[in-house]
Amino acid sequence: MRVMPGTQAPELALPLAGGGSWSLAEDAPEVLTMIVVYRGYHCPICKGYLGKLVGLLDRFEADGASVIAVSMDPQDRAEAAKADWGLERLRIGYGMSEAVARSWGLYLSSAIRDGELALFPEPGLFWVKPDGTLYLVDVGSMPFARPDLELLAARVQRAREYPPRGTA
Repeated sequence: MRVMPGTQAPELALPLAGGGSWSLAEDAPEVLTMIVVYRGYHCPICKGYLGKLVGLLDRFEADGASVIAVSMDPQDRAEAAKADWGLERLRIGYGMSEAVARSWGLYLSSAIRDGELALFPEPGLFWVKPDGTLYLVDVGSMPFARPDLELLAARVQRAREYPPRGTA
């Protein structure tokens, strides 16, 4: 299933590593919600990418972005990622179902190594406007296909007046 910018984002509500829960419908960003889908605790590329995100978190938040990273990992693996990867400041949602992953248009992969989940999502990054409209959709089919976080951090304010693209 392909999701399109300019349309309503699929539903997303997940428990958070460290306690509590998060819901896209209840998130109240100034400019946008940024959802970063990572493959799971088994992925060293995800560790580096989310580490870089943490280093840019103040910048995203200062410009009006609400940021969360999510995966299909169960709670124990999400908690381990948060602790072992130094992600204390980043909200980590876990337990995304296969159906929800597919509703977001994510590519799914089957395990090829020990330590991987039987089924897990490939990377995705989404910007969702406060009204629930998808603004930016970036879905990859490989672990190394990810958008540049510094470039994105410099563009959050641009989302205020620039229309979503890829809508035709």
